[in-house]
Amino acid sequence: MRFSYQVGMCDADHYAPLAQAAEAAGFSGLTIPDSICYPKEASSKYPYNKDGSREFLESVPFMESLIAVAYMSAVTEKIRFATFVYKLAVRQAAVVAKQVQSIQCLSGNRFDFGIGISPWEEDFAVCDVPWEKRGLRFDEQIDILRGLESGEFFGYEGKIHSMPANKMCPAPTESTPLLIGGHSEPALKRAAKVGDGWMCAGADMAGLTAYIKRLNELRDEYGTADRPFKIFTTGQDAFTKEGIEQLEDIGVTDVVIGFRDVYAMEEDKPLEEKIAMLQWYAGEFIKQS
Repeated sequence: MRFSYQVGMCDADHYAPLAQAAEAAGFSGLTIPDSICYPKEASSKYPYNKDGSREFLESVPFMESLIAVAYMSAVTEKIRFATFVYKLAVRQAAVVAKQVQSIQCLSGNRFDFGIGISPWEEDFAVCDVPWEKRGLRFDEQIDILRGLESGEFFGYEGKIHSMPANKMCPAPTESTPLLIGGHSEPALKRAAKVGDGWMCAGADMAGLTAYIKRLNELRDEYGTADRPFKIFTTGQDAFTKEGIEQLEDIGVTDVVIGFRDVYAMEEDKPLEEKIAMLQWYAGEFIKQS
C-alpha cells in the first residue's frame, strides 16, 4: 500500500511546507484537488456527497492544480504528485499536454495525471466549452495527450477535435500515467480500457469493493488486465491496521489521507497542526507497513 497526503483548499503558504513535511514523514505521494471557480448560480448536483450541494466549496481557496504541482515539485526530491482529479474536459488538450510534459521534465517524471470530466455544467459554461458530447470530448483529449508525448509529429482528426500535426519539445522520458476519475459505468469502462488507473472520490467499503470488482471484469473484457493499474481512494477506512489490510485485499494500491471533511464545511487547520497530524499518521501506519 502507498500513502498520499492531500494538499489543497488551504492558504497558499501551506503548500511548500506540507509537501516537504509529507516527504520527510514517508508519504509516497501528494494529491491535489482541482477547481476553477465558484459560479454565482448553479443547478448541477454534485454526485459525491449526500445532498448534491456545492456550498461547501464557496470561498474555499484553490490554487490551479498543475501550477501547485510544479511549485511543490521544486521544493521536494522524491515524492510523487497526482491531481485528484483535474477537470480535463473543460480545458484545451494541447495546452494541457504542454503543461503536463513540462511538469514531468522539471520534476523527473514524478507526476500521475488524475483526470475527469467535471460533474458541473457551470464549469463548461464558464470555460465556453459545450456540455454536450463531453464524454466523447474527454476520450479524444486522452488520445491527444498520449499522442503529443511521443516527441514526434502528431496530428488528430476526431469528431470533436481537429489538430494539425505538431510536436512538442522536450518530451518526457517516461509516459505520463493517466488515472481516470468517476464512479459511473462509462468512467469505469474508460479507466479499464485506456487508463493506467482509477480514482475513487469516496465510497464505503462495500461500494468500493463493487467498483473494483467491476473494474476487474472490464479489464478482463478489454484485455488490459496484465497492465500495471493504480487504484486511488480516499482514506476514511485507513485509520486502523485492519482497515488498511482490507483495502489492500480488495485491490486498492494508493490511499489518500486527509484530516478534514470539506463536505461538512470544516474549517481549515493551522499549518503546525496539519504537520503534526501527518507526522502522527506516518508514525502510526506508514512506517509500520
